[in-house]
Amino acid sequence: MRRRASLVLLALAVLFATLSPLLRWYAFPRLAKVPPGQYQEVVMEARPATLLDYTTLRSRRVEKVTIVQTLKGDVAASERIERTTGRDVVVWDALAHVQGPDGRMISQIPERYIFDAHTQAPVHAPGESVDGTPVRRDGIAFKWPFLTERRDYRYFDAQTRTSAPIHYRGTRTFRGLTVYYFEQTVPWTKVPYPRKMPIPGIDATTLEKGTGTTRWYTTRRMFWVDPVTGAPVNGEEIHREELRGGTLLGGRDRVTVFAGHVKMRPDYVDHTVDLVRSQRTLVLLLTTHLPRAFLLLGATLLALSLLLEARSRSRPHST
Repeated sequence: MRRRASLVLLALAVLFATLSPLLRWYAFPRLAKVPPGQYQEVVMEARPATLLDYTTLRSRRVEKVTIVQTLKGDVAASERIERTTGRDVVVWDALAHVQGPDGRMISQIPERYIFDAHTQAPVHAPGESVDGTPVRRDGIAFKWPFLTERRDYRYFDAQTRTSAPIHYRGTRTFRGLTVYYFEQTVPWTKVPYPRKMPIPGIDATTLEKGTGTTRWYTTRRMFWVDPVTGAPVNGEEIHREELRGGTLLGGRDRVTVFAGHVKMRPDYVDHTVDLVRSQRTLVLLLTTHLPRAFLLLGATLLALSLLLEARSRSRPHST
């Protein structure tokens, strides 16, 4: 009887020892994915800010500038691209809507971002674009990979349409979470005008050609990233835009279009932190808690099996 019990325990020990790496290396990549139909909205503010008055083409100080960033998953497009690539794909239609203190639109820049649902690596497919212009992204955008590493990543900048390293600057504590802090500085770069401008009747595609006035941009980008889910729990930018040269400025060399320290609104920070706390528990179950528990359980069952077998062998035989 003891021998039969030891064999059952041995079989269970092998089962749980096998499940441990399967959860981490097989189940986790297939279960931990960004959902294709996700919708997300984040509101950011610069308080105070410098803003160009397009009626006078003079910069003025304002109470605040608001940026509403929305991400909306296109499930039908994801399924279509998955059939051609053989990968789990997410298609996000993003929109950065910038408005002044009076609520009027300053600019709108739409994006279509296509990426791998698990690794967050870009997937190149028709429709990948920024402000209606086709792009080919290199590196991440919006979100870091699950189980983010302490290293630099390449991060895509929508204004310049280019990618550059975003640097890991250390581990910090944010709202009780242990996070990785990343920072990227984009130097002054000439960038296209947004297609949708706040000036009625102005065609942004011909503005630079008609006046010779160019648009320039620089930013210092900061993210506090939860390393388990790869989700930023906070983001800030010290952002500046200028118009330079040409006839539009009336002989001036340059004028500030926008300057300010952009931060997530506190209520959206609270919501993001709560959401990440719940999601990181599921990821830790698949990558750490359950694999370790199954491995420990398998070792315990193996020890019990060997103990029962040893007692069975040492029991005196009747004559």
